[in-house]
Amino acid sequence: MGEQKLSIAKDPESRKLFLKHLLHDVEAIDQMLQNKQIESGVTRIGAEQEFCLVDKYFKPSMNALTILEKVDDPHLTPELAKYNLEFNLDPIELSGDCFSRVEAQLKTLLNKAEDAANTLEETIILTGILPSIDFRAVQLEYMTPKKRYEALANIISELRGGEFELNITGVDELILTHSNILFEACNTSFQCHYQVEPDDFTDMYNWAQMLSGPVLSVACNSPLLFGKQLWAETRIPLFQQSIDTRGKGYHLREREQRVTFGNRWIRSVSDVYKNDIARHTLLFLTDIESDSLETLNNGEIPKLKALQLHNGTIYKWNRPCYGVLDGTPHLRIENRYLPSGPTVEDEIADFAFWVGLMSNLPDKYRNIWNRINFDEVKENFYKAAMWGIQSGMIWDGKLMSARRLILEMLIPMAREGLEKKGVDKKDIDKNLDIIEARAENYATGSRWIVDSYRNLRKTMERDEATVALTAIMHNRRSSDKPVHEWELAGESEGADFEIQYDLVSNIMTTNLVTVTENDIAELVLKVMDWRDINHLPVEDSRGKLKGIITKNRLVHYLNNPEKDGLATASDVMEKDPITIGPNEDIKYAMLLMIDKNISCLPVVEKDVLVGIITDKDTQDIWNKMKKHSDAKD
Repeated sequence: MGEQKLSIAKDPESRKLFLKHLLHDVEAIDQMLQNKQIESGVTRIGAEQEFCLVDKYFKPSMNALTILEKVDDPHLTPELAKYNLEFNLDPIELSGDCFSRVEAQLKTLLNKAEDAANTLEETIILTGILPSIDFRAVQLEYMTPKKRYEALANIISELRGGEFELNITGVDELILTHSNILFEACNTSFQCHYQVEPDDFTDMYNWAQMLSGPVLSVACNSPLLFGKQLWAETRIPLFQQSIDTRGKGYHLREREQRVTFGNRWIRSVSDVYKNDIARHTLLFLTDIESDSLETLNNGEIPKLKALQLHNGTIYKWNRPCYGVLDGTPHLRIENRYLPSGPTVEDEIADFAFWVGLMSNLPDKYRNIWNRINFDEVKENFYKAAMWGIQSGMIWDGKLMSARRLILEMLIPMAREGLEKKGVDKKDIDKNLDIIEARAENYATGSRWIVDSYRNLRKTMERDEATVALTAIMHNRRSSDKPVHEWELAGESEGADFEIQYDLVSNIMTTNLVTVTENDIAELVLKVMDWRDINHLPVEDSRGKLKGIITKNRLVHYLNNPEKDGLATASDVMEKDPITIGPNEDIKYAMLLMIDKNISCLPVVEKDVLVGIITDKDTQDIWNKMKKHSDAKD
């Protein structure tokens, strides 16, 4: 997808030509494997660092391209949204102080980006999902204006044939529909690459799959989305659902997602590509100057551009990759499930842990994958995503906690793997000690975020808590301490940051109690007493707002002896109440309530009730805004 000259795969003649190149690329990789033309005898590692940009209020920025221009470094590339960027680190041979060198380069690059961001009063945040992200940041004006992103959005929307849907359940529940793919931009990862021997690729890829659950369990860092507490690594279901091209059906036909863990062990590297070609339609085409088989026959190494482009639109959590470095082809495995952050130290520890395990494939697993139940490995992965370090794992047919598996088996295995590769003891100890401390104390980034958020919510509203949490994460990262050494965010700590109160959606109540038109008025009053509320929206079965009832109006009505004792909500409610949209300015809402002399405003989007704000809400916000203004003066 880094390819710039893309077109949507619609033109029949261009499509046929591209498919021919795609098939020849698969044949070419088989030939190169058979002829021993793919590099062996060296192991390199590499990484890609995605990160978020926030403004001075710790909300998503829109200045990624400006910062890209200011940094002016070929390692830095744009991403789907205007609040994301990515550094591509240099590949490095796995030996000696390689992890210290990766860490040093990453910090140097991030410092350059931070310096550029600071000129705009903006900040870099390392996190799997930005806690302070809100619904406006997934609107199209936040999409990076690049043709390939526009093309991706258009083709996936067309293939889906309807709105995108999110349905994720954890401690809270998130059920949303949306018109574009920008939910995908909420994800930020630290992608790791490991070069493998061509003859060992099948075993190594299957081993990478087996490791995914345990490694993810101790690296989780993304438990929040829109202030909802969901999975320990919410990136996993969010990414899968955000670009799902499958529409709903009324049958049991199984169709594989483009974001997938897979459904079986692989038999060869080309087996992966052949399955993807068979199961996933082309999204894009690009101009290809030369046929890969002809290139091979001429004694040259092909780039396999068709295969690489198609592979780039299949988002496996462990992705097989073909590349050419200095004219020599190689194979590598890309780990895509590790989240960004919360610190560089934590990311490098995750990287070293995974690389150590990848470097120590036990002989007992070679060529026997048909005897291991793939479903157990897939189950481990999704349990890790849901529950993190608190999950249970099936390993060698036995059920044990992820924590015990990591501490007793996998850390020693990773240490041995790194030693075999000649990695410096200092690097090994530093990084595996971080993993050990995290596992020992259940102290992952995900647990820190959840526990800190709950602390902040004791005294703050949802949007305030997510913004304060983002700011505190930035401050903690600046200490250079890994996450297991972080103190939880305190209740009073959130008061230290200036919060921007600008949109109605940031202050409205969304956990609504409502009634229907046919509910009896007496019940309505009881509900208001039980829940200690003074305003109650009336909606129909589809969530459309029909009216609003205030407690004073209801009590006055019921105290009138001339009124029917079986009056319903429709008899009492104020019909066609004044409403406001979620993206309207808060100050406008305040003025509207004063001008119309009303004590509450239902918040409506596309005729559907989505929230409510009251005079108490606006008074609280006004006091907070005034407090921040006075503090500045």
